[in-house]
Amino acid sequence: MASDFHEVRFPLDVSLGSRGGPVRRTDIVTLASGREHRNSRWAQSRRRYDAGLGVRTIDALHAVIVFFEERRGKLYGFRFRDRTDWRSGQPSKEPTPMDQRIGTGDGARREFQLVKTYGSSFAPYLRTIAKPVGGSVRVAVNGIEQAVGSAFNCDPATGLVTFSVPPNGGAVITAGYAFDVPVRFDTDELDIDLSAFEAGAIPQIPLIEIVP
Repeated sequence: MASDFHEVRFPLDVSLGSRGGPVRRTDIVTLASGREHRNSRWAQSRRRYDAGLGVRTIDALHAVIVFFEERRGKLYGFRFRDRTDWRSGQPSKEPTPMDQRIGTGDGARREFQLVKTYGSSFAPYLRTIAKPVGGSVRVAVNGIEQAVGSAFNCDPATGLVTFSVPPNGGAVITAGYAFDVPVRFDTDELDIDLSAFEAGAIPQIPLIEIVP
């Protein structure tokens, strides 16, 4: 992802007014008996957004055009802030180092990927977090917060946590963080009708998640 991804965030004021969320693909076969067989085609969900709803002024629209041109349309990915799901815990609460379990020490392993778990009892979904916000990551080992820089570091471009010393065998490793969603434009064309825009019509600006 590194060579075709720009570590820059889509204009935040526009993203705050966008719409969208996770998408899944499920095949459903209905048998003659009326019973169903359901099969998930995707192991991971994929988020889609329409950022056009966040464009309220001509200046905001111009900022999107500038951003679109620098990304060359679909060519380069970028960061997007999903205000409904951008923290390791609830969106309204500051991250704590106990929010998400990211692994168990074995005395040798030093690297652990940031993840976020959705649900708990029936079929928890584990999502890879590849674009944490720099400086937001907090990590604990067996409930004791670790010092960033000396005990661990986290790569904001990959979400990989690296310890200076491997955690002991059986140690519970947890983390808290803010994060962005890696996305790209899902179009190579911005079809903008300024007369309609002045009348209140919002151009469509489709974005789609780049699954790590």
